Amino acid sequence: MSYTGKRWRFKNAIEVEECHTARYGAPGQERVKRRKATPEEMERVNQYNREKTARRKLREHFDVHDYFTDLTYKRDERPEDMIAAKDDFKKFIREVRKKYKKHGYVLKWMRNIEVGTKNGWHIHLIINRYPETDEILAEAWKKGKVINQLMYKTGEFAKLAAYITKTPKTDPRLRESDYSASRNLPIPEPEKKVYDKWETWGKVRVPKGFYVDPDAFHEGVNPLTGYKYRHYTLIRINRRC
Repeated sequence: MSYTGKRWRFKNAIEVEECHTARYGAPGQERVKRRKATPEEMERVNQYNREKTARRKLREHFDVHDYFTDLTYKRDERPEDMIAAKDDFKKFIREVRKKYKKHGYVLKWMRNIEVGTKNGWHIHLIINRYPETDEILAEAWKKGKVINQLMYKTGEFAKLAAYITKTPKTDPRLRESDYSASRNLPIPEPEKKVYDKWETWGKVRVPKGFYVDPDAFHEGVNPLTGYKYRHYTLIRINRRC
């Protein structure tokens, strides 16, 4: 029996995905019969993939000195719908990009536009920070307040990734949301390896200077493919800035 392992390496974390390649599962186990996914399962898979992609972008391109910003709306400045809100952000980020370029900076961002069930509009923004960022954001956003705080790194940005990709399915307080990110946030290709011996499946390889994040350890049998899998994250003990 063999299985494949993939490792995505970031400055302060390593993400690991392992799954079986054999036609059947572990010795003594029959493979679970494959079946078609339900709409609910597909939505969970889609949300999982959104969070995973966002988390990897955060780990590769941002750090704790960058900003997690809220752009709020005055009551009389609220947009009519999501199309109008997206247009507001488009104009705002165009102005920010212009100012960043003027200072010789490259702009990187991720955002989620949200409207609550009580019609409260706001935009969550993750943006790389420079000395002039506070002033640039305040000048570019005239429809409400600009609230800046340093990014929180719980789980090496895992919780922040979940927060920035919220939807009405994950947060019932939302009526609608729209997640997007700048295009200049590539994710590194994983290191791939095939393990030929089944016995090594039980061994989680933890490099020196790292620990396994207990909140990010998941293993079981994929109900759609019938194959066993394991996903986990290794976090650097003494993180690098």
